[in-house]
Amino acid sequence: MTQTHFGFKTVNEQDKASHVRGVFDSVAPKYDIMNDLMSMGLHRAWKAYTVMVANVSEGSQVLDIAGGTGDLALAFAKKVGKTGQVVHTDINEAMLREGRNRLINAGVVLPTFVCDAEKLPFPSNHFDVVTVAFGLRNMTHKDIALKEMNRVLKPNGKLLVLEFSKVAKPLSKIYDWYSFKILPQLGKFVAGDDASYRYLAESIRMHPSQEELKSIMKTAGFGHVDIHNMTGGVVALHVGIKC
Repeated sequence: MTQTHFGFKTVNEQDKASHVRGVFDSVAPKYDIMNDLMSMGLHRAWKAYTVMVANVSEGSQVLDIAGGTGDLALAFAKKVGKTGQVVHTDINEAMLREGRNRLINAGVVLPTFVCDAEKLPFPSNHFDVVTVAFGLRNMTHKDIALKEMNRVLKPNGKLLVLEFSKVAKPLSKIYDWYSFKILPQLGKFVAGDDASYRYLAESIRMHPSQEELKSIMKTAGFGHVDIHNMTGGVVALHVGIKC
Protein backbone atom coordinates (compact mmCIF):
# COMPACT_ATOMS: atom_id res chain seq x y z
CA MET A 1 0.00 0.00 0.00
CA THR A 2 1.14 3.55 -0.75
CA GLN A 3 2.19 5.51 2.31
CA THR A 4 1.66 9.19 3.05
CA HIS A 5 2.14 11.52 6.00
CA PHE A 6 -0.34 12.36 8.71
CA GLY A 7 1.53 15.01 10.62
CA PHE A 8 4.89 13.42 11.41
CA LYS A 9 3.43 9.89 11.26
CA THR A 10 3.30 7.65 8.20
CA VAL A 11 -0.07 6.07 7.38
CA ASN A 12 -1.63 4.17 4.51
CA GLU A 13 -2.71 6.66 1.86
CA GLN A 14 -6.27 5.34 1.85
CA ASP A 15 -6.54 5.89 5.61
CA LYS A 16 -5.40 9.53 5.75
CA ALA A 17 -8.83 11.03 5.01
CA SER A 18 -10.39 9.19 7.94
CA HIS A 19 -7.59 10.36 10.26
CA VAL A 20 -8.07 13.95 9.15
CA ARG A 21 -11.84 13.57 9.54
CA GLY A 22 -11.31 12.46 13.11
CA VAL A 23 -9.26 15.57 13.87
CA PHE A 24 -11.86 17.96 12.52
CA ASP A 25 -14.79 16.07 14.04
CA SER A 26 -13.04 16.70 17.35
CA VAL A 27 -12.13 20.37 16.86
CA ALA A 28 -15.29 21.55 15.06
CA PRO A 29 -17.26 22.76 18.12
CA LYS A 30 -14.39 24.97 19.34
CA TYR A 31 -12.83 25.75 15.97
CA ASP A 32 -13.62 29.46 15.84
CA ILE A 33 -12.63 30.11 19.45
CA MET A 34 -9.36 28.25 18.98
CA ASN A 35 -8.61 30.15 15.75
CA ASP A 36 -8.91 33.42 17.63
CA LEU A 37 -6.72 32.18 20.47
CA MET A 38 -4.10 30.46 18.32
CA SER A 39 -3.60 33.38 15.97
CA MET A 40 -4.34 36.13 18.49
CA GLY A 41 -7.10 37.20 16.13
CA LEU A 42 -4.79 37.54 13.11
CA HIS A 43 -6.70 34.92 11.12
CA ARG A 44 -9.43 37.53 10.61
CA ALA A 45 -6.94 39.91 8.99
CA TRP A 46 -5.48 37.12 6.83
CA LYS A 47 -8.96 36.21 5.56
CA ALA A 48 -9.96 39.84 5.04
CA TYR A 49 -6.84 40.32 2.90
CA THR A 50 -7.75 37.20 0.90
CA VAL A 51 -11.23 38.58 0.21
CA MET A 52 -9.72 41.90 -0.88
CA VAL A 53 -7.27 40.21 -3.29
CA ALA A 54 -10.05 37.99 -4.69
CA ASN A 55 -11.78 41.20 -5.81
CA VAL A 56 -15.10 39.49 -6.53
CA SER A 57 -17.96 41.60 -7.83
CA GLU A 58 -21.71 41.50 -8.28
CA GLY A 59 -22.66 38.36 -10.18
CA SER A 60 -19.44 36.41 -9.52
CA GLN A 61 -19.51 32.63 -9.12
CA VAL A 62 -17.34 31.58 -6.15
CA LEU A 63 -16.41 28.14 -4.83
CA ASP A 64 -15.13 27.95 -1.24
CA ILE A 65 -13.34 24.64 -0.66
CA ALA A 66 -12.64 23.41 2.88
CA GLY A 67 -14.95 26.27 3.84
CA GLY A 68 -15.40 25.01 7.39
CA THR A 69 -17.22 27.45 9.60
CA GLY A 70 -17.96 29.82 6.74
CA ASP A 71 -15.81 32.94 7.28
CA LEU A 72 -14.87 33.36 3.63
CA ALA A 73 -18.22 32.17 2.29
CA LEU A 74 -20.03 34.79 4.34
CA ALA A 75 -17.67 37.56 3.24
CA PHE A 76 -17.99 36.60 -0.43
CA ALA A 77 -21.79 36.27 -0.21
CA LYS A 78 -21.98 39.94 0.73
CA LYS A 79 -20.02 40.89 -2.39
CA VAL A 80 -21.54 38.71 -5.14
CA GLY A 81 -25.08 39.98 -4.48
CA LYS A 82 -28.31 38.38 -5.63
CA THR A 83 -27.04 37.73 -9.14
CA GLY A 84 -23.92 35.85 -7.97
CA GLN A 85 -23.48 32.65 -6.02
CA VAL A 86 -21.12 31.29 -3.38
CA VAL A 87 -20.90 27.51 -2.99
CA HIS A 88 -19.76 26.41 0.48
CA THR A 89 -18.04 23.00 0.65
CA ASP A 90 -15.99 20.87 3.02
CA ILE A 91 -15.05 17.20 3.17
CA ASN A 92 -15.89 17.16 6.89
CA GLU A 93 -19.59 17.10 7.71
CA ALA A 94 -19.14 18.33 11.29
CA MET A 95 -17.23 21.40 10.14
CA LEU A 96 -19.70 22.07 7.35
CA ARG A 97 -22.62 21.83 9.78
CA GLU A 98 -20.98 24.40 12.05
CA GLY A 99 -20.49 26.69 9.06
CA ARG A 100 -24.01 26.23 7.69
CA ASN A 101 -25.54 27.02 11.09
CA ARG A 102 -23.37 30.09 11.43
CA LEU A 103 -24.35 31.32 7.97
CA ILE A 104 -28.05 30.77 8.67
CA ASN A 105 -27.70 32.68 11.93
CA ALA A 106 -26.28 35.55 9.86
CA GLY A 107 -29.30 35.37 7.56
CA VAL A 108 -27.37 33.82 4.66
CA VAL A 109 -28.39 30.56 2.95
CA LEU A 110 -25.84 29.13 0.51
CA PRO A 111 -25.55 25.90 -1.48
CA THR A 112 -23.64 23.61 0.88
CA PHE A 113 -21.98 20.35 -0.17
CA VAL A 114 -19.89 17.69 1.51
CA CYS A 115 -17.31 16.93 -1.16
CA ASP A 116 -13.73 15.83 -1.72
CA ALA A 117 -11.51 18.50 -3.31
CA GLU A 118 -9.82 15.75 -5.33
CA LYS A 119 -13.18 14.89 -7.00
CA LEU A 120 -15.16 18.12 -7.27
CA PRO A 121 -18.80 17.52 -8.35
CA PHE A 122 -18.96 20.70 -10.45
CA PRO A 123 -18.77 21.37 -14.20
CA SER A 124 -15.59 22.55 -15.87
CA ASN A 125 -15.02 26.25 -16.57
CA HIS A 126 -17.78 27.32 -14.16
CA PHE A 127 -16.39 29.49 -11.33
CA ASP A 128 -14.78 32.93 -11.46
CA VAL A 129 -12.97 32.40 -8.15
CA VAL A 130 -12.04 29.32 -6.10
CA THR A 131 -10.72 29.66 -2.56
CA VAL A 132 -9.26 27.23 -0.04
CA ALA A 133 -8.23 28.55 3.36
CA PHE A 134 -6.21 26.38 5.74
CA GLY A 135 -7.39 23.19 4.04
CA LEU A 136 -4.89 22.32 1.31
CA ARG A 137 -2.28 20.97 3.73
CA ASN A 138 -4.72 18.28 4.90
CA MET A 139 -5.35 16.93 1.40
CA THR A 140 -3.70 13.64 0.49
CA HIS A 141 -2.98 14.48 -3.16
CA LYS A 142 -2.50 18.23 -3.32
CA ASP A 143 -1.54 18.08 -7.00
CA ILE A 144 -4.78 16.33 -7.94
CA ALA A 145 -6.86 18.73 -5.83
CA LEU A 146 -5.19 21.73 -7.47
CA LYS A 147 -5.84 20.30 -10.94
CA GLU A 148 -9.51 19.91 -9.99
CA MET A 149 -9.64 23.51 -8.79
CA ASN A 150 -8.11 24.55 -12.11
CA ARG A 151 -10.66 22.47 -14.03
CA VAL A 152 -13.72 24.11 -12.45
CA LEU A 153 -12.37 27.64 -12.93
CA LYS A 154 -13.25 29.68 -15.99
CA PRO A 155 -10.33 30.69 -18.24
CA ASN A 156 -8.46 33.50 -16.47
CA GLY A 157 -10.27 32.53 -13.27
CA LYS A 158 -8.50 33.01 -9.97
CA LEU A 159 -7.50 30.48 -7.29
CA LEU A 160 -6.61 31.75 -3.82
CA VAL A 161 -4.84 29.37 -1.45
CA LEU A 162 -4.48 30.74 2.08
CA GLU A 163 -2.30 28.42 4.14
CA PHE A 164 0.27 28.21 6.89
CA SER A 165 3.71 28.25 5.32
CA LYS A 166 7.44 28.45 5.99
CA VAL A 167 8.27 31.21 8.48
CA ALA A 168 11.23 33.56 8.15
CA LYS A 169 14.34 32.08 9.80
CA PRO A 170 14.55 34.61 12.66
CA LEU A 171 11.08 33.49 13.79
CA SER A 172 11.54 29.75 13.42
CA LYS A 173 12.69 28.88 16.96
CA ILE A 174 10.01 30.82 18.78
CA TYR A 175 7.40 29.60 16.29
CA ASP A 176 8.41 25.97 16.91
CA TRP A 177 8.29 26.52 20.68
CA TYR A 178 4.81 28.02 20.42
CA SER A 179 3.56 25.32 18.02
CA PHE A 180 4.74 22.28 19.96
CA LYS A 181 4.68 23.51 23.56
CA ILE A 182 1.90 26.08 23.84
CA LEU A 183 -0.56 25.13 21.10
CA PRO A 184 -1.29 21.55 22.28
CA GLN A 185 -1.76 22.78 25.85
CA LEU A 186 -4.12 25.48 24.63
CA GLY A 187 -6.07 22.83 22.73
CA LYS A 188 -6.23 20.63 25.81
CA PHE A 189 -7.44 23.48 28.04
CA VAL A 190 -10.02 25.00 25.67
CA ALA A 191 -11.12 22.09 23.47
CA GLY A 192 -10.15 19.12 25.63
CA ASP A 193 -7.97 17.81 22.81
CA ASP A 194 -4.20 18.24 22.69
CA ALA A 195 -3.55 15.49 20.13
CA SER A 196 -5.51 17.17 17.32
CA TYR A 197 -3.66 20.44 17.80
CA ARG A 198 -0.34 18.64 17.87
CA TYR A 199 -1.31 17.16 14.51
CA LEU A 200 -2.17 20.62 13.18
CA ALA A 201 1.29 21.87 14.17
CA GLU A 202 2.94 18.86 12.52
CA SER A 203 0.87 19.18 9.34
CA ILE A 204 2.12 22.74 8.87
CA ARG A 205 5.74 21.48 8.87
CA MET A 206 4.91 18.84 6.27
CA HIS A 207 3.25 21.33 3.93
CA PRO A 208 5.24 22.56 0.89
CA SER A 209 7.14 25.83 1.22
CA GLN A 210 6.00 28.95 -0.63
CA GLU A 211 8.13 28.28 -3.70
CA GLU A 212 7.34 24.55 -3.72
CA LEU A 213 3.60 25.22 -3.65
CA LYS A 214 3.97 27.79 -6.42
CA SER A 215 5.67 25.15 -8.57
CA ILE A 216 2.90 22.60 -7.86
CA MET A 217 0.25 25.17 -8.80
CA LYS A 218 1.99 25.98 -12.08
CA THR A 219 2.21 22.28 -12.91
CA ALA A 220 -1.54 22.03 -12.17
CA GLY A 221 -2.24 24.55 -14.93
CA PHE A 222 -1.95 27.99 -13.38
CA GLY A 223 0.02 30.19 -15.76
CA HIS A 224 0.79 32.91 -13.24
CA VAL A 225 1.16 32.50 -9.46
CA ASP A 226 1.82 35.30 -6.97
CA ILE A 227 2.90 34.76 -3.36
CA HIS A 228 1.78 37.14 -0.61
CA ASN A 229 3.63 36.41 2.66
CA MET A 230 1.94 37.55 5.85
CA THR A 231 3.15 37.75 9.45
CA GLY A 232 6.70 36.81 8.59
CA GLY A 233 5.70 33.84 6.45
CA VAL A 234 3.57 32.21 9.15
CA VAL A 235 0.85 32.37 6.49
CA ALA A 236 1.09 32.78 2.73
CA LEU A 237 -1.59 33.58 0.18
CA HIS A 238 -0.92 32.01 -3.22
CA VAL A 239 -2.91 33.54 -6.08
CA GLY A 240 -3.02 31.52 -9.27
CA ILE A 241 -4.54 32.54 -12.60
CA LYS A 242 -5.84 29.78 -14.88
CA CYS A 243 -4.27 29.73 -18.33
